[in-house]
Amino acid sequence: MSIALYNTKSREKQSFSAIDPQQVTMYVCGPTVYNYAHIGNARPAVIFDLLRQILKLHYPKVMFARNITDVDDKINQAAAEQGIEISEISARYTQAYHQDMEALGVQPPDIEPQATAHIPEIVQMIEQLIRSGNAYVAEGHVLFAIESYPAYGALSGRKLKDMIAGARVEVAPFKQHPADFVLWKPSTKPQPGWDSPWGWGRPGWHIECSAMVSKHLGESIDIHGGGQDLVFPHHENEIAQSVCAHGGKDMANFWLHNGFITIEKRKMSKSLGNTLTVHKLLQNWPGETLRYLLLSAHYRQPLDWSETETQRCQKTLDRIYTSLRNAQEQGLTLKAAEQIPSEFLAALEDDINTPKALAELNALARKIGSLEEPQAKQAAVADLLAAGQLIGLLQQNPDQWLKVESDIDPQAIEAMVTARDAARDAKDFAEADRLRDALLDMGISLEDSPTGTRWRL
Repeated sequence: MSIALYNTKSREKQSFSAIDPQQVTMYVCGPTVYNYAHIGNARPAVIFDLLRQILKLHYPKVMFARNITDVDDKINQAAAEQGIEISEISARYTQAYHQDMEALGVQPPDIEPQATAHIPEIVQMIEQLIRSGNAYVAEGHVLFAIESYPAYGALSGRKLKDMIAGARVEVAPFKQHPADFVLWKPSTKPQPGWDSPWGWGRPGWHIECSAMVSKHLGESIDIHGGGQDLVFPHHENEIAQSVCAHGGKDMANFWLHNGFITIEKRKMSKSLGNTLTVHKLLQNWPGETLRYLLLSAHYRQPLDWSETETQRCQKTLDRIYTSLRNAQEQGLTLKAAEQIPSEFLAALEDDINTPKALAELNALARKIGSLEEPQAKQAAVADLLAAGQLIGLLQQNPDQWLKVESDIDPQAIEAMVTARDAARDAKDFAEADRLRDALLDMGISLEDSPTGTRWRL
């Protein structure tokens, strides 16, 4: 089956095919490293990590680049507030980002370009834009002239006259059009800066990605991704710069954008004090639990983060790991099948439909418990592990997961089971049902047999 992806550019789901049948090129906007990554930053990292794995099943090679923005006014401000060097801030939080993403099961990209390592390429692209008449110099700044690119606004569907209100633009008297955006700006100490034909300065945010994409993946790539908040102005500006610098060539054939994350139905923001960092969440939850939750909603839809939903994902994984542990206790081998289960794979190939894929994953886990014949049971275990391997879940030993991650008190459970048995013997079925339901809420299932009641996570 081919891969279908929703293309922001065409506003429809399309069958994906690569420019080069032997290799897919994909670029995703990475973090600006001035603080710990919040859970919203983690969503594209997890989603495009998964897409990369899906693409690998269809193409001999996938070249995946995810950048690090290490020159930005937010970094400058954080360094000033903490009284340390800008490079120290960016290095500290780059390392933290790597550690947090690794805990979420996100594989490192093939290429991780840093903006500060690409100043020559950035300067060269700006010079080309000036030569082609798409950029101009004004008071030490270099700006892109959006009126020189008639297709500006096509990705976001915005009209030029409506853009000023919707964009975070710096309106300055030296701009030819209020929405013209900065390619290069002057720097004064302690701001970082580099020599350029326009004086000591630093690049604008948008030009960094255009230069890094061109340098490492080419003038036209297959997929460009990021959060929905980047459609305008960041990705719109990237397209304008790249198309004009490369003689009209499309920057990317497919544009993919993931939806926003809310916290308990409220927008995540510093002003509300509800910004959740991955670093802090990992102190209370396993990485796989966070990954499961990030995959629980379709990537293009909003995802609401809540303590209740996180607990539900934890219990779900506990149950799946318990099914694997039970299989192991019955002498079965925990080895993944070579082929991905067809229904599971079909869900992911259909615009990364993770809710449907996770439903299939849970169905596979239930199937293990329903089978009696050892060979069929072994095949079901192998299918479950193959599906988990592709989606980045079930990566731990079941005993380790259930021992480390479960806070269940076995003695308390035994007492509740004994109390339920006593209620049944006394024909107090209402109390027996209450205790059974309480155990189910804790993720505990009961198996009644002639020899007594057995409980499992």
